[in-house]
Amino acid sequence: MQFKKFIIFGGSGFIGTHTKNLLKEKYPEAKIVIADILASGADDCNQRVDVRNPIKMNGDFGKDTLIFNFAAIHRTPGHPDYTYFETNIRGAENVCAFAQEKGIENIVFTSSIAPYGASESLKSEETLPTPNTPYGISKLIAEKIHLEWAAKAAERKLSIVRPGIVFGTGEKGNMTRLFKGLKSHMFAYAGRKDTIKACIYVKDLARVMLAMAENKDAEKIQLYNCCYYPSFTIEQITNTILKVTGMKRFIPFIPKKPMMTVATVCGLFGGLGLNICPARVKKLMISTNISGEKLNRNYPLTYTLEGAFEDWWNDCEQKVLE
Repeated sequence: MQFKKFIIFGGSGFIGTHTKNLLKEKYPEAKIVIADILASGADDCNQRVDVRNPIKMNGDFGKDTLIFNFAAIHRTPGHPDYTYFETNIRGAENVCAFAQEKGIENIVFTSSIAPYGASESLKSEETLPTPNTPYGISKLIAEKIHLEWAAKAAERKLSIVRPGIVFGTGEKGNMTRLFKGLKSHMFAYAGRKDTIKACIYVKDLARVMLAMAENKDAEKIQLYNCCYYPSFTIEQITNTILKVTGMKRFIPFIPKKPMMTVATVCGLFGGLGLNICPARVKKLMISTNISGEKLNRNYPLTYTLEGAFEDWWNDCEQKVLE
């Protein structure tokens, strides 16, 4: 399927920026609109939009338009509970209402693996979601809102992706913190080395999402976990970063009880500059054991884990992963 116009809600963010770069490369003649609360509002292609409110945008949109909905409050822990619901649920309602008003028939929505809830068991797309955080609950409700939009007309198509940890240039999240911890000799295995951390390179995620929307033979509703198959452990990821960047480090192992004691003390005193707290440490010790088998079968990834880190390292001029 060919598109002439694209709207990226949340397009000023990490995934949105990489998606825009891909679209500019593949559709050089297309109109690409960044709709974001952080956008400059300088012109019709850079519109300041707050998805918590009814959406009014300049431009002529319709059946030749593809929406990417990335707008969300996502970092957890880190925000008051109500903000996840306010932005993620109202945002889904308002984006879908805008699509209905404009006659747009194709949406790609980035959900999360958070709706599965925290547990060690392997989770596929058929696993019953049991979210146990405000973020996970809000994302599951947002999925249902998009599904309701898709069900209202036969010609509508919806792609829902549930990415694991998304990493790459501009991430400023888990993998960036891991690299900085390794570089500064401040990283240790917390409680275990075999914690599974499902992840995907941002360039692969952008490519896969576009391929889903372009696939004219795809089912009306597509739902995919987006991560490597099989997923990697924290030890495998760490060793890959060390190999690609040429760092040589001894990684200490700290058992669970001492690690939680340190995290609790740091939490009481504002982190003591170590950026750790009990909630973050607990998160480190719980696997995100998500199956990417279905994705691997239908939309295989381009980059291996090592290839992804090499590409990211080269994009950063082999100086730092950020």
